[in-house]
Amino acid sequence: MVSSHSLIKRPLYRGRFAPSPSGLLHFGSLIAALASFLQAKSKQGQWLVRIEDIDPPREKLGASDAILKTLDAYGLHWDEQVLYQSKQAEKYRALLKDLNNRQLSYYCQCTRADIKKIGGIYQGHCANLQLNAEGSATRLRNQHPVLSFNDELQGKVVVKEQLAKEDFIIHRKDGLFAYQLAVVSDDIEQGITQVVRGCDLLEPTARQLTLYSVLNQPPPSYLHVPLAVTSEGFKLSKQNCAPAIDDTNPQPALIAALRFLGQNVPKDIEQGSVEEIIDWAITHWDSKSIPKTTEIVL
Repeated sequence: MVSSHSLIKRPLYRGRFAPSPSGLLHFGSLIAALASFLQAKSKQGQWLVRIEDIDPPREKLGASDAILKTLDAYGLHWDEQVLYQSKQAEKYRALLKDLNNRQLSYYCQCTRADIKKIGGIYQGHCANLQLNAEGSATRLRNQHPVLSFNDELQGKVVVKEQLAKEDFIIHRKDGLFAYQLAVVSDDIEQGITQVVRGCDLLEPTARQLTLYSVLNQPPPSYLHVPLAVTSEGFKLSKQNCAPAIDDTNPQPALIAALRFLGQNVPKDIEQGSVEEIIDWAITHWDSKSIPKTTEIVL
């Protein structure tokens, strides 16, 4: 449901939550969604939802609609229309063409097995072979490697030099657009000023910052919240078959997510409605209280 508080003029703060429809929202998803929502609303900003549906083989039928229904049930109402990455192909193609015309990308036919044999980091084998597009992935000529960046919660994040300097894929061999290209393109288009998400995306942030430099665009700031992990050390994820959160009884999971994020929730709020819990959380949100760690065992 689009929030009734949408503004015509863009405010100074614009955040977003960008789930993939590869499954239903789980507790780990809720943590990221809630943190990004509260960060935006506590700053009188706008909060957008983007469905990252650019990988059809991994998508589950009906997941996109179910995700939006769950967000509504948890009081996480978005501003503006939902953006679907599957509708953005023309913009992604134009960006790929521009990078190619500027000789900032090239075609590569190395397989994962080839790269694994040399240590798992691509070494630029195809950079000067002038291969054609057929049967090839497209890689960015990484002329702006980001070796470190500052995260609002995690502080200085240092990236392994080889990984930071790698010519990474921006268009896959199977014809699908790579995550790094799509997410940066969309964040620029939507005017996102801060990205709040889980620590599983700390390293990819360096590549996204590289793309911002290549495109001569100002990057957003970043705040990466801890991941929820099991006692065995596995993060809660759709890939690991984390159970879906309950749309019919949102309050317990909302309270648990707030406490996971270090918020001091009073007992009387536990018995409140979803709206009362969300209103309290917006008013009392303190991002500095989020545990400064990359993961928390449930």
